Amino acid sequence: MAKPDRNEVLRQLPIAVGILGGVLLLVNRYSTGDLTASQARSDVVGVILSALLVLSGLLWQQIQPRSPDAVELLGPQGFELDSDLPNPVKTELAWASHLLLTNTVTRSVVVWDRGRVLLRRGILGPHSEVKPGAIVTRVLEKQKAVYLVALNLYPGRVEFDYLPENTQGLICQPIGDRGVLILGANAPRSYTRQDERWIEGIADKLTATFDEYLAD
Repeated sequence: MAKPDRNEVLRQLPIAVGILGGVLLLVNRYSTGDLTASQARSDVVGVILSALLVLSGLLWQQIQPRSPDAVELLGPQGFELDSDLPNPVKTELAWASHLLLTNTVTRSVVVWDRGRVLLRRGILGPHSEVKPGAIVTRVLEKQKAVYLVALNLYPGRVEFDYLPENTQGLICQPIGDRGVLILGANAPRSYTRQDERWIEGIADKLTATFDEYLAD
């Protein structure tokens, strides 16, 4: 279930106040018997102010983008790390996954390398095994990340059954030519260009660590 936008009330407030002010001015105008010149001038000013409030509210709706609808991902919280990994690799994976989960919209992290799931962290999906499908294979072949901005729109999402079933957005980032960093988000269209560059940098750091400590 999507969370309500907390800024919605603020967006609607100028419009509501403007309409209310206009209605009250109208009621006051028709309930007044003898209208003096000063009251007429006050009514004109009030109508103008009410109109400006409504206009400001409508413009704000256009200028302020709404936050993507976020959901609570289905699945348990967990942190699974391959126990056979060298300690420097474990430390690097723990550090990288922590940064991604605390500084981006990422809610689920999976690191896969040459047939092994090295790490699963965050909200865990129903399956622990990663079977590379068409999208992961293309990422490895092209050495270029894929960002699925709204996962439910892509038929290929079925290959990501190791992520929570209601994952909204996904980034599949290559780790060298041997593995992938797969990130699941709880809101569609929520990763920024800066996030993508940062994720690429983390993947490059993991590549250097894997090359140093994991045998071919």
